[in-house]
Amino acid sequence: MDDATHESPWRGELAPDRKYGLLIDGEFVAGEGGQTFQCEYPFTGEKWGAAPLATKADVDRAVQAARRAFDGWGRTRPMERAAALRRLADLILADADALGRLQVHENGKLLSEMRTSAPALTALAHFMAGLAESDSGYTSQSNLPDMTSYVVREPIGVVAAITPWNSPLGLLGWKLFPALAAGNTIVIKPSEVTPFSTLRLGELCMKAGIPPGVVNVVTGFGDVGAALVEHPLVDKIAFTGATTTGQAIARVAAGRNARVSLELGGKSPNIIFDDADLDRAIDGVITGIFSASGQSCIAGSRILVQETIGQDFFDELARRVNALRLGDPLDSASEISPLASRAHMQKVLSYIDIARSEGASALTGGGRPTEAALAEGFFVKPTLFTGVRNDFRIAREEVFGPVGVIVRFKDEDDAARIANDTPFGLGAAIWTENVRRGHRMIPRLRAGTVWLNSYRAGEYTRPFGGFKQSGLGREVGINALDAYTELKSVFISH
Repeated sequence: MDDATHESPWRGELAPDRKYGLLIDGEFVAGEGGQTFQCEYPFTGEKWGAAPLATKADVDRAVQAARRAFDGWGRTRPMERAAALRRLADLILADADALGRLQVHENGKLLSEMRTSAPALTALAHFMAGLAESDSGYTSQSNLPDMTSYVVREPIGVVAAITPWNSPLGLLGWKLFPALAAGNTIVIKPSEVTPFSTLRLGELCMKAGIPPGVVNVVTGFGDVGAALVEHPLVDKIAFTGATTTGQAIARVAAGRNARVSLELGGKSPNIIFDDADLDRAIDGVITGIFSASGQSCIAGSRILVQETIGQDFFDELARRVNALRLGDPLDSASEISPLASRAHMQKVLSYIDIARSEGASALTGGGRPTEAALAEGFFVKPTLFTGVRNDFRIAREEVFGPVGVIVRFKDEDDAARIANDTPFGLGAAIWTENVRRGHRMIPRLRAGTVWLNSYRAGEYTRPFGGFKQSGLGREVGINALDAYTELKSVFISH
């Protein structure tokens, strides 16, 4: 186990007595109430670190700092903001190992996956730096006599970024970098499961020369996020997380016309036709639902299989899923990591019980592993259910774990009907060697991202978001600054 060591150069950061502070106005400070909370390492259940439990007064301090800083940062030249983002990108890449290990100890994801996080963040920061310098507005000939007219982009103001635990820095970058590129200031509230990596990224922002108050971090639980959403000086809220929480945020924001972007849940269909390359399709099933132990909004958790596909496909699928190696997330040989928290593990197990009560049968998995080496970790075995109808709860509600359901379909019409019969619309995939069939199906699927003969491929130059209850707005891509800017029309009389 070449990476499986808990005595790393970052041991001081992982120690139980290591205390962190809130990042407010360029300084790490204790919370007003003096209370802290700890994380649990998902592989062992060990408690470590002490994050401040922010109060409503702490949130106000952070927002006030961001509001003061906006007067300066919002007027900086695009090239200055771009230069700061590029310096930050370089610091992130240099700190890649520390950032990766911190995230592993927070949410239990594989180190092999977390090691890709820093290079991806670096590339995204450079991309947003380019947008900061180039995406500034437009001009055109006015239809009015003796008039010059043009349109400029201006930053919105103070952004509240509320981020999830499954990809704490990756999904933060989607909000932080365009917000800074556009000239906004920001207050970040990370998940209580993953506070420390965000605080470290905040420290890198200061090292990059981003002025005090431009980037602030407050840590705690749902009440901290609520205080941030409700604050009258917050102009825009960017949230990634559960659909019900996103809907509650939208209701509060509507009361004062605050801008909102929401990246919410999914129950994405992975559609396999009988003319597909079935070996590749099995790869797509495993990648779609078991990457990140299923803790992904884009997980392909509904596997739609054409009725004419025979038992050999299911036998091979079961064999390959059962061979996946559960283990230490710091071990490069591990393929399935523990879930992010004890509470989330219990939630996923409860859905397995619900599936059985509905009459579904486990093709693979269906509970916790029995090996002694895994007993303390928050593991759930990779699970696939058969005998599932699309109206089962297990087929309609987001489990957010390594649990997929197999639903049979007859033909293209039936596949499209089942695929779209969901409140969500984040992703969908089609597996077929018939190119015409693929192109017929793509426009029929109500989803923000559609793959043909692949799953989970993505890049920061393409927008990401969902239809229906999967969200509001788009993140990243060439139009990323749209969500963080206002357009101002200017008319100048000659």
